[in-house]
Amino acid sequence: MSQPLSQPVPDTVALAELEGSENEELRVLVVRMSAMGDVIHGIPAVAALRVARPNLHVGWLIEQRWMELLCAHETERMRLRSELKPIIDWVHVSDFKEWRKELSSAATWREMGSCMREVRAMKYQVALDLQGTIRSAMAGRLSGAKTRVGAERPREAPARRFYTSAISTPGQHVVEHALALASAVAGEELNYKEPVFPHDPATEAWADRFCMSIGFAPLVVMNPGAGWGAKCWPAKSYGEVAKALTDRGMAVMVNYGPQEESLAQAVREASDELARPVPCSVSQLIALTRRAGLFVGGDTGPMHLAAALGVPIVALFGPTRPERNGPYGTRSVVLRSPDSADNSSHDDAPDAALQSITADEVISAADSLLKEQND
Repeated sequence: MSQPLSQPVPDTVALAELEGSENEELRVLVVRMSAMGDVIHGIPAVAALRVARPNLHVGWLIEQRWMELLCAHETERMRLRSELKPIIDWVHVSDFKEWRKELSSAATWREMGSCMREVRAMKYQVALDLQGTIRSAMAGRLSGAKTRVGAERPREAPARRFYTSAISTPGQHVVEHALALASAVAGEELNYKEPVFPHDPATEAWADRFCMSIGFAPLVVMNPGAGWGAKCWPAKSYGEVAKALTDRGMAVMVNYGPQEESLAQAVREASDELARPVPCSVSQLIALTRRAGLFVGGDTGPMHLAAALGVPIVALFGPTRPERNGPYGTRSVVLRSPDSADNSSHDDAPDAALQSITADEVISAADSLLKEQND
């Protein structure tokens, strides 16, 4: 699934020199603080890097609200790897979203200082910026790492000034871009490797009880929300799909995030009360998605989680490009109107092209995936 690098990468020389020095271990800091889907897109690259370079020790700087994608419990952040934290050695948490709101606060500056002191204390030799923003590139610089790897064309152009090596990232999908950057650190082309997420026995038991409560019917995870309004398909249409899938013997749960309760309830009402809204933490969503037989939703973090876990997906796309952000690594049907135009302006106005996709089209796509699964 990955594409070959377009040119030799200078980072491999720096890495080789580090490995040939007296350092007993090589430490790499991954900087990808948000959002949910983007963090998930970076995990396969780190998984592949670990296989290629088993001597590496890897830390990750991430925002607090997404920590559970890497580490089930706060207390496990700096402990040895385990099923609660399977892929990262050290997890450093930030709260940049809140810090930006209170930049004049002394408490904010103390928290930022404490976070970066913890990162610097680990003495990372390499910082791998998978985010490509000014703040992520600055964090890599402040980490103390002498080798700082980022994209040749980062999301925010000034970020490149903070890199010691700017790497070409061929391929269309964000997952492939992350693999190209990790390949530079590995010194060889890396291929997609299935991500591994924390496995918390208590949360898994909670998910088992949920499945028991629905009579162990095949589970559909439906996610009507999105990062901005233009990516949302109508609640009424989701309700129609939920009714059809229930008629096929499936149980539909509606996942929703903060400030999305009214949207989830609208889907429930449109489904004649058949769809079941379920508020859950990131860890709980991971556990339930592991048990799902189908996911229906738009370009969202939960969709990318389902893809990473190999769940079949009916994906509804409007202003964003599925070539860049679509389901990766799983069976899927992507529905997008030919009238859709690329637009990442975070507009909340409904996207007419996305709205034109019918419930019957989604039901037909779901049926085709379910038939493949049963054949």
